Amino acid sequence: MSETALRYDILIVGGGMVGLTLANLLNDSGLKVGVVEKFEPKTVTDEIDIRVSAINRASVDIFKAIGAWPEMAARACVYHDMHVWDSSGAGMIHFDSAEVGLDALGYIIENTVIQQALQRCAEQAENVDWICPVSIDSIELADECQQLHLDDGRILECHLLVGADGSRSQVRAAANIDFERLSYGQRAIVCSVETEQPHAETAWQCFTPDGPLAFLPLMNGQSSIVWSLEESKVDAMMALDEDAFCRELEQAFEYQLGSVKLVSPRAAFPLGHGHVDQYVQNGLALVGDAAHNIHPLAGQGANLGFLDAACLAAVIMQAHVANRQWYALHTLRKYERARKGENRLMESSMTAFKLLFSNNDPLLSVVRNAGLVMVDQAPIIKNQFLRHAMGN
Repeated sequence: MSETALRYDILIVGGGMVGLTLANLLNDSGLKVGVVEKFEPKTVTDEIDIRVSAINRASVDIFKAIGAWPEMAARACVYHDMHVWDSSGAGMIHFDSAEVGLDALGYIIENTVIQQALQRCAEQAENVDWICPVSIDSIELADECQQLHLDDGRILECHLLVGADGSRSQVRAAANIDFERLSYGQRAIVCSVETEQPHAETAWQCFTPDGPLAFLPLMNGQSSIVWSLEESKVDAMMALDEDAFCRELEQAFEYQLGSVKLVSPRAAFPLGHGHVDQYVQNGLALVGDAAHNIHPLAGQGANLGFLDAACLAAVIMQAHVANRQWYALHTLRKYERARKGENRLMESSMTAFKLLFSNNDPLLSVVRNAGLVMVDQAPIIKNQFLRHAMGN
């Protein structure tokens, strides 16, 4: 240990949604926590941000326990229904919250709103330090002490270092944990639009040969678009003027909500998937995108990260209360065992869906349309899909 270092029990690298969720779940734990973040978070304004997440009921329960939900709920759009269909046939599924006795399937919330609410809760916690903006020059790992050397000259030490720093995780690289991110050969175009017909608090998803197109309801009546396209088609679509882009969007969406008007800038993000073999080492753990990436077609990426944070916090607290070595490898493996299988299953499922639906094969078209019809007409199977997606 360094005599000049600032000492913490836990340092979380990454002050995004998942890292801040973990920090808040460790509030009042008796452990000193530091959150290290490179960039100042974006300020929430009256303008709706184009990056949103579909938050399921399990994540809502986590946010309620933290105390961050009221602020999020003020900018959240509830959705009660979900329509999913295949553009190449007659197959479709309609999910209705009333069918499973619930008041909502989930909520669409801007990422900036989630992060701001979580940050405000963390700032009120006496045992949590917000260390931002700052970059990490180097990371030194050892059995009992992990060190961060910051670009401002400070040295931070901790017993447990958590990587919540995304798919290009600096913590993961320092730990020499392999991560192969495989490209889907797609990018997702995101933007906000106004539609001629109201979204009716419904999430809409159309599977096209180029990839899934989602219209997600926003609290101001607009819709958030996530349009996954083959890499070869994205630049041309982004280069279209607003009117031409909207005409392409209307046609791909089969005019389900009438005419479309663009009300935000467009952005495009590469899509890929991957999974680490190790979530943990002695004194180190990975959560969220630092450990796993999936296709956004079911909107589960952020929710998996929130569940990672909740599980890791529970494992740490259980060991800490029992006066056991909460940062030891044998303790942290309980978190890995609890989350790795579920996350892998979701990753492989989303990859399979992408391969099944994003193609022009006539035989696969028949198979997937028949499957959609079968599931829609089988309430038990449909409700199992729905409850799993809701985190139950």
